[in-house]
Amino acid sequence: MHSLLTTFILLALACVAAFAARAMGFPLPFMIGPLALSGAVATMFSTRLPTGYRFPPQLRLVFISIIGLMIGAQVTPDLFGEASRLAISFLALTLFVVVAHAYGYAILRFIGGYDRPTAFYGSAPGGLFESIALGEEAGADPARLTLQQFLRIISVVTLLPIGLSLWVGHPVGSSSGVTLARGDVPWQAFPYIAVAGGTGLALGQLLRLPAKQLTGPLAVAALLSLTGLYHVDVPQWLVNVAQIVVGTALGMRFSGLSGGLVLRGMGLTILCVGGMMGLAIIFALALMQALDQPFDVLLISFAPGGVTEMSLVALSLSANPAFVTLHHIFRILITVVSLGLSASFLRRKL
Repeated sequence: MHSLLTTFILLALACVAAFAARAMGFPLPFMIGPLALSGAVATMFSTRLPTGYRFPPQLRLVFISIIGLMIGAQVTPDLFGEASRLAISFLALTLFVVVAHAYGYAILRFIGGYDRPTAFYGSAPGGLFESIALGEEAGADPARLTLQQFLRIISVVTLLPIGLSLWVGHPVGSSSGVTLARGDVPWQAFPYIAVAGGTGLALGQLLRLPAKQLTGPLAVAALLSLTGLYHVDVPQWLVNVAQIVVGTALGMRFSGLSGGLVLRGMGLTILCVGGMMGLAIIFALALMQALDQPFDVLLISFAPGGVTEMSLVALSLSANPAFVTLHHIFRILITVVSLGLSASFLRRKL
């Protein structure tokens, strides 16, 4: 009963933090606000929580599947309309993932002093939930792993939209009011959403997909969209609730981390993300002529941030959002596949 009441209070406070973050113009406010609040509770007030308290994992799993459905629904035939140039950019993106991951690993391992599994999965330039799930299975420190992965996302989705907003002279990203979700989804669609999410979770479990709670529903929504059988439209309010729950759950994983370790993680993130963004700038400049795409489109496509926010940034700039979305989905898939394929080897060697 105490755990249930604690969870209810945390989610209520997280809702307040989410709307406060939105009022202040933060990108991804419904995730960053709850994450910041629950992270503060986990690091500064953990002794006031019930003994052995854990945020309900099943609740987190259900709402991660909602996010998977929303991302998967963006995989439409239109995304492949520029197939003639995709081979070049996908090869370049694969190289970017390899080099960025190696760079980030070197920073966390040799400067940060993290153990090998935590450094390896904490430096992955994509696949937030997948990296955390696979890293935990490989023996990484869950608190430090979550800290580094979320600091990567937070820094990119905060600083890149701010920088582009200053450049173009108006807000971009989710702070501009653009969204990938819909606000007019009828109630009759909810059984289909539930069936798609449940089928995705079962498929992920059956096929033992990496981070199955996300990739299973993502695959189902993408398959339905590509075949034209059904387009899974997730209402905005449900996406907001999912982000609040997931952000709160992940923030609670900071339990045991001191303020000093968080500040140290921020310093390491500056080094990691700074290098990755520098690499993204190099790739964007090198590919502008070959792909006939503007610099800002390519920079957004290679930036190691969240697929949702980067797609929203592109949408608010009218900067070929289909092209950007496809590249971020591919970056996540490449990262997830490489992490999944290396998992058994890493368990033996790390």
